[in-house]
Amino acid sequence: MRSSFLLESPCDEQHIHGFNPQSWLQVERGKLPKSSYSPSSIESLIKIAEPPVVPLYKPLDYVEVLSRIHEELEQCALSERPGLYLIQSQVFQGLGEAKLRQRSLHSAWHCATTVHEKVVFGAWLRYEKRGEDIISDVLASCRKCCREFGPFDVASEMPVGDFEIIGSCGMGPCSQVSCTVTFQIRDGKVACDRCKIAGLSIPFYSMLNGPFTESQRDLVDLSENGISLEGMRAVSEFSCTYSLEDLPLEILLEILVFANTFCCDKLKDACDRKLASFVSSRQDAVELMALAFEENAPALATSCLQVFLQELPDCLTDELVVSLFLSATEQQQCIMVGQASFVLYCLLSEVAMNIDPRTEATVCLSEKLTQLAVTPTQKQIAFHQLGCIRLLRKEYNEAELQFSIAFSAGHVYSIAGLARVAGIKGKKILAYEKLSSVITSSIPLGWMYMERSLYSEGDKKLADLEKATELDPTLTYPYMYRAASLMRKKDARLALEEINRLLGFKLALECLELRICLFLALEDYKSAICDIHAILTLSPEYRMLEGRVAASKIGTLLGAHVEKWNTAECWLQLYERWSSVDDIGSLSVIYRMLESDATKGVLYFRQSLLLLRLNCPEAAMRSLQLARQHAATEHERLVYEGWLLYDTGHCEEALQKAEDSISIQRSFEAFFLKAYVLADSGVDPSYSATVISLLEDALKCPSDRLRKGQALNNLGGVFVDCEKLDSAADCYTSALKIRHTRAHQGLARVHYLRNNRDAAYEEMTRLIEKAKNNASAYEKRSEYCEREQTMTDLQTVTQLDPLRVYPYRYRAAVLMDSHKEKEAIAELTRAIAFKADLHLLHLRAAFHEHIGDVPSALRDCRAALSLDPNHQEMLELQKRVNTQEP
Repeated sequence: MRSSFLLESPCDEQHIHGFNPQSWLQVERGKLPKSSYSPSSIESLIKIAEPPVVPLYKPLDYVEVLSRIHEELEQCALSERPGLYLIQSQVFQGLGEAKLRQRSLHSAWHCATTVHEKVVFGAWLRYEKRGEDIISDVLASCRKCCREFGPFDVASEMPVGDFEIIGSCGMGPCSQVSCTVTFQIRDGKVACDRCKIAGLSIPFYSMLNGPFTESQRDLVDLSENGISLEGMRAVSEFSCTYSLEDLPLEILLEILVFANTFCCDKLKDACDRKLASFVSSRQDAVELMALAFEENAPALATSCLQVFLQELPDCLTDELVVSLFLSATEQQQCIMVGQASFVLYCLLSEVAMNIDPRTEATVCLSEKLTQLAVTPTQKQIAFHQLGCIRLLRKEYNEAELQFSIAFSAGHVYSIAGLARVAGIKGKKILAYEKLSSVITSSIPLGWMYMERSLYSEGDKKLADLEKATELDPTLTYPYMYRAASLMRKKDARLALEEINRLLGFKLALECLELRICLFLALEDYKSAICDIHAILTLSPEYRMLEGRVAASKIGTLLGAHVEKWNTAECWLQLYERWSSVDDIGSLSVIYRMLESDATKGVLYFRQSLLLLRLNCPEAAMRSLQLARQHAATEHERLVYEGWLLYDTGHCEEALQKAEDSISIQRSFEAFFLKAYVLADSGVDPSYSATVISLLEDALKCPSDRLRKGQALNNLGGVFVDCEKLDSAADCYTSALKIRHTRAHQGLARVHYLRNNRDAAYEEMTRLIEKAKNNASAYEKRSEYCEREQTMTDLQTVTQLDPLRVYPYRYRAAVLMDSHKEKEAIAELTRAIAFKADLHLLHLRAAFHEHIGDVPSALRDCRAALSLDPNHQEMLELQKRVNTQEP
């Protein structure tokens, strides 16, 4: 069937072009004249964009950098730790380790020694976790507040100054005149204790006790000093009590100016703290920040800053707020954020880039960051970031300058930016030479070869891309380029195999988009719409074809050429895909069901489970929130809230939700949730009996076979842990009868524990034959065969999913047993280059210790402890290695 699709114009959403992918393909093959297709041809359909030069900190040897940071954290003063954790978080961001990055930011927040650091890092964490806002609502239903990173009372956190009380009441001229001085304020008068007022500041002391005419008077006119009667009365009261009553904002502002005029530091501090509590909105903050700058009021300024930062990213769309940040002088920055200016502008520039990296505001905030950068690492981060922004804005000379500064400061990755600018200026040979120089003079990394491939053609280009994939198989561009090249060479099926290599272990949206184009070329619209549904599940607003067309529109158009299913057929299709471990196919079926089925809560919940399997936690959280919103009953809603709480680390509250749900109605999902939470969080062996009982209760409740298969599989796992192998085998067999394919793995384990390796091997072979995504099955089967077959299976695992670390560890251990120490270390180093993993680093550290390379062993220990500071085995290894250090 030929199809007619709609292509959106980038300039006008209503401007529509018809296109036929088969016609485009024929034009590409030279079968049709050029005049037979529109400018939107096959070339644009499969056009592969150059990989972006990312504005991230990417050190040449991240292990060395993490090790150095960890060592400094062990030795430095407390005040230096937040800055080190900030750099650590930047390393993790460059590695794509979002959870580790958040943990570093949390550590920075936790050990912050100033209120300013607390405000900035707290806001940063709040911004990072903005997708979890619903948790606050759910926690509130448990009568528990989630305010860890919310606003706090800045005034109470500000350090208390040591303010000197000036003068003494029984000395000087003060003893020869009245003890009371009256201040004239226009038509009114305020009587004050002369000595108390004199004690507020040196100017007052000099005025009332020194060689001035006022020192001999009982009446002093202050009408021209901008203070009202009410304000002066408050000042008089403060001189006696050293505290300010609750006063209106206008009066406090008068007193602040008055305190500054007469250098009354203690009064000013008290007034500043009082004013801080008046900042409750962005408008308040904008108006009061200017005053805080003018009157040097740090508590007020920090409170205003906190309000701004709590509203990220929205506040950076407010021109008044952005103007305040951009116009702040060095002194004003100090008033607002103390010594944490670099941290603040690091956050602001990152948020601005996420909003739109091309705006003038983003440029200016990033420029501020470069001005604040002091250490070489800070300069690497700031100047490289600004270079990337300039590059996006096509300001090539400026970009070249920033990349050069970053490169000179030691950021080797900035050579990619320099080469990109050279290439854009038509100097491809220079760009190629720049990257070749880096490759030959430093540790060769995957991105270096990928970048160099941009400046060559033919076999040289493909060779560089192959080398890039060998060194870093997680880079998407090489796969996409090879797939597109194969498609242009009339071999769409080989192109499909190439892009499937990556999608087998990394669900990248741009790769799904390319695969859709390949399916269209093959007229496989059924598979194309499956990938469209996956894209829309992960990113509902995603736009394809260089942003010209909404993925949802292509999905709608493809839907007209794909068979429609009723509800019963959808469930049959879901069982089929679930049992073949086809997670993307299952996502597609659920997407179809959500378009028509009324029971959306259950479907969104199923969707969240699939997304977790596919390692898409943010999308899974979004689906779970939707499940909660569409829950058909109160007890169902409580279950989804329980999962939300469990997935965000609130186990006790999740358990309570499960119990609340059971108290309303005994249901499969409520019992399953309770069992799951207890099994995961309980260290007491007695929990096993409770978990077994709960899962058995769950299986007695109505549910579909998909979930019952999961429950039987989990129950089998608990029985294995309790050494009840017969009961475990019964559970796994029952799960397999209802096509829960993953139960083959559990049954294989039972066979193995019964000393029947052959049966275990056969069981895993059955799983491999059934499962579409079977890297984990090969990995598990490798445990049940002889070494030669084990090596073959693990090599297959690495080909299917190079991010799985067990194969590297096993191969390294085999090499070490064969006394091939260098080869063993090289095997681990190969994986560590693109995968920051505790176990890989742990094993390499042990190998380094074994061969007597103490410095390398210490380096790996420290880097590993950066990934998990509380890992007991690593701590013990580090302690042992430390004793060997000369």
